[in-house]
Amino acid sequence: VQLVESGGGLVQAGGSLRLSCAASGRTLRNYDMGWFRRTPGKEREFVAGINWSGENTSYVDSVKGRFIISRDNAKNTVDLQMNSLKPDDTAVYYCNGLLGANSRTPRFDPWGQGAQVTVSS
Repeated sequence: VQLVESGGGLVQAGGSLRLSCAASGRTLRNYDMGWFRRTPGKEREFVAGINWSGENTSYVDSVKGRFIISRDNAKNTVDLQMNSLKPDDTAVYYCNGLLGANSRTPRFDPWGQGAQVTVSS
């Protein structure tokens, strides 16, 4: 599967961005999906996950109440709405499948190119 992230950019603290993940070569509706992020010098971390139907979501504590993950299985896309952004949210964001609804382990390899999100203070 080829995953393509889009929607990144530069935003001031307190602002919002919406990321989108599109896939080719596989139907995402069959998979639980997640968003991850990586900053220089740190390992990639789980940010948010959504089960195959969209009924259940999970978030890392640092983004709870600010980020919303959603999916449109008809369009084969998974989105991440990011609100009240903070400088600490600056990272390259990636989408990937998850090994299970309650998993934070990525499923697919290789990763996409990611979307750069930069939040200025």
